[in-house]
Amino acid sequence: MLLPTHALAGAIIGKNLNDSWLIVIFAIAIHFVMDSFRHGEYLYADSNENTIKNSAWKAALEISTAVFVVFAVLYALQPDLKTCQNMLLGSFFSVLPDFITFLYWLNKKNQNIASTFLKKYYAFHSWIHAHPRNAPERAWTFRNARNDIIFSALAIIFLFL
Repeated sequence: MLLPTHALAGAIIGKNLNDSWLIVIFAIAIHFVMDSFRHGEYLYADSNENTIKNSAWKAALEISTAVFVVFAVLYALQPDLKTCQNMLLGSFFSVLPDFITFLYWLNKKNQNIASTFLKKYYAFHSWIHAHPRNAPERAWTFRNARNDIIFSALAIIFLFL
């Protein structure tokens, strides 16, 4: 899933829960649930060393879009300060699993304790996905992006209810 989709799902969790610990737990959990659905990805770090470098602008655009969408929703909803904080907390922790994966890609050549944890984490995150990396079901196509579009649209609707 794209970061804006994850961020919107986390914002829903933050909007509807008041306990910070529950927000963190559910935001991380929803990330993995959403990743289990078929979706397209444009970044394949395993296939080429330069993929991260070549996709840096895409990642920057995606992060910027996620931040913009969440702040646009906050601006439109005008929630109280506590709800705003909870929505930002949910958004942050819903995108955190992908940031940890990014850290793995940057450090996968290192052989230290942190990279060992990151390698195990990456294996788990990869296992969650319904299809293996580089499978046609993960190519960047409209069919594979359909769930991102549906989840994002539903998230926006639920945020404004």
